[in-house]
Amino acid sequence: MIAMSLATPAFAQASDDENTSEAGREIVVTAQFREQKLQDTPLSITAVDAGLLESRNQTDLSQVARQAPNVTLNAMGGAYGSSLGASIRGVGQFDFNPAYEPGVGMYVDDVYYATLTGGIFDLLDLERVEVLRGPQGTLTGRNAIGGAIKLFSKKPSDENSGSIQGTYGERQRVELRASANFVLADGLYARMSGVYKRQNGYVKQVDYGCANPGNPDGITGFPGSGSDCVMADLGEVNYAGLRGALRFNPSDAIDFTVTADYTREDRNNAAEVVTQTNGLNRVICGRFCTYASFYLPAGGQVGQGYFMPNTTKFDGWGISANGTIKLSDTINIQSITAYRDYRQIWGTDDDFGPIASKGAGGYNDLKFWFFSQELRFNAQLGDNVDLTVGGFMSDQRSLYYTRQDIRYIAPGLNFQFAGNDPVNADSKAGFGTIIARPMEGLTLTAGVRYTDEHKDYTFVRKNYNGTVSTFLGALDGVKATYDGSRWDWRVSADYRFSPQILAYVTVGTGFKGGGVTARPFDAAQALNGSFGPETVTAYEAGIKTDLFDRRLRMNISGFINDYKAVQLPLISCASLGSNAPCGARQNAGDGKIKGFEVEVTASPVEGFDIDASLSHLAGNWSKIDPRVGNAILLTDPIVTPGWKWSIGAQYKADLGTYGSITPRFDAAYTGKTSAGRIAAGGVIDFFPAYTLANARLTWRNPDEDLSIALEVQNVFNKYYTPARFAAVYAFSGTIYSQVGRPREWAITVKKQF
Repeated sequence: MIAMSLATPAFAQASDDENTSEAGREIVVTAQFREQKLQDTPLSITAVDAGLLESRNQTDLSQVARQAPNVTLNAMGGAYGSSLGASIRGVGQFDFNPAYEPGVGMYVDDVYYATLTGGIFDLLDLERVEVLRGPQGTLTGRNAIGGAIKLFSKKPSDENSGSIQGTYGERQRVELRASANFVLADGLYARMSGVYKRQNGYVKQVDYGCANPGNPDGITGFPGSGSDCVMADLGEVNYAGLRGALRFNPSDAIDFTVTADYTREDRNNAAEVVTQTNGLNRVICGRFCTYASFYLPAGGQVGQGYFMPNTTKFDGWGISANGTIKLSDTINIQSITAYRDYRQIWGTDDDFGPIASKGAGGYNDLKFWFFSQELRFNAQLGDNVDLTVGGFMSDQRSLYYTRQDIRYIAPGLNFQFAGNDPVNADSKAGFGTIIARPMEGLTLTAGVRYTDEHKDYTFVRKNYNGTVSTFLGALDGVKATYDGSRWDWRVSADYRFSPQILAYVTVGTGFKGGGVTARPFDAAQALNGSFGPETVTAYEAGIKTDLFDRRLRMNISGFINDYKAVQLPLISCASLGSNAPCGARQNAGDGKIKGFEVEVTASPVEGFDIDASLSHLAGNWSKIDPRVGNAILLTDPIVTPGWKWSIGAQYKADLGTYGSITPRFDAAYTGKTSAGRIAAGGVIDFFPAYTLANARLTWRNPDEDLSIALEVQNVFNKYYTPARFAAVYAFSGTIYSQVGRPREWAITVKKQF
């Protein structure tokens, strides 16, 4: 279903009339392996192009979710490094650990991005973003149980062109973007693009002892804190990215593109503050400051106190080759080959407070590489049948080194260990989709996919000196494995009642891959803690409309997700043969999620464009395994937030020889969202609902190759906390939460040539 976010078209192809309203322009997507008008595609899709991303001030993927119905994307904060938590229609995943699989498929130029780590993509030189809602089991395969998000870069083309853009704003924000397209020879083109972003943080990391001399805890300040007692600004931005592409397109029969990219991030950790304590309220610094020290005192295996890093560093690169050979007017073959490699290093302060006597911190170093190969065969069988068949394989490796100082679990036992865990994951799949038009106006679509997957996780548990761990030695060298296979299917029917109205019904399945317990406390939990895939069977009906001479586009869909074998953490591991504290996850719940989505774009008068959305989710658990205990109850909400809405409006005023000026205003509401329980059987906490508003005023010269824009984000300076870390509350007595960015301004100048 088309998104409200199409006030400017994605991969848009304007009709012959250049004055066609924005709401009436054609949108072309490739969700079903071929180019189709978005309004002819029987799927719920939000499509956003580069122009609309720019007009909304959106520069990273998490911001797109604010206008996309029933989509949640959150940067996961300090405990999980530079990772992205994602869910669509209430189904997803938020734990970065390579033992677990994402629940939303992420794709860049049709290449699968296999992990949550590094998923906070900058929207560099994009042609469009497609957000596919609902399980995409037959189209994109495993781990698209909630849906899929696809980013498409601008391809090299047959023109010499480019652009350069500079931004300056709040907290010394500096942002530079540039792109250039070159014609190297007839049929041979190149494109380069780059981005650099730098901005100071907005949460002060304050030295508690320095700021509170003579405190009752007897904590003294650290050397080097400075006269203001500030150790760092959390929430800073320091990001750079490069992309280069070479395209060989000598004729309509051959189109081959090789793309390479590099990303580097080196910044202080996410902006987080302590929001709840078990009575020790003096460790709460304030709304935009924290007493987190990242300091571990002497004890156990360390003879003197030391700091964990309060930074996150990410280095990643990838290369892909996407080629299409047209064998005839009705047959083509497409090959997509890709390799990706990254390393991320980050530290944590698990209690996020100044009192370090118990010890609570970690050092993490995650290395990853991924290879994939996909082959598609597309054919037109006569005038009324389209067919795609293909195969996919991937080989994935992770090496997760961690040094954990978790003395808070058992004070006095000096619980400290180092892990260096290799994780191997492989996947193979075959798929097919057929689209048939048996009569005028009626289209039938059917798809099937078979997936075979393997994962193994070898646990390494050492003392800091390299000997076998004193407390977790039984895990050292243990190899946990998972093997599974799965059939997914989808059928749909759509009927075009008129050029203005299309209705569709669809039923399909998807799954999130199985795996092994990531953080076991003994060998039994590791060896017996593998779990199978969680699955969704989705039933959906929708209508897509273009009304009033295509000045109003309104799309409505409703769906029911039959959610099975949900992967949940256990309270008790006795069934796995373990009496240790339980760190296992199992297929332990079933339920149903239902909802609806309404999306609108309108151009009531020339130059005035409106886009809006409204979405709702509800549902209930039908089964919870007793091993989950009272951490999750049948009466708990299976999904939140219940309501989301957004609205955006802009008006382009023609100033004649002075160019044009376009004011734009956006607002997006997110309903209250479950934060879980801090104690089993306790009351569920919720993140409060919030509304964010952004404004932008853009001037363009008459040739529209120069623009100056003034923007204000979070216009009303709303204070909100979209995510938190409460995993150690029972031991530390503290919970810390992310803090959303406060109001900030920026001015941007862009020149195209």
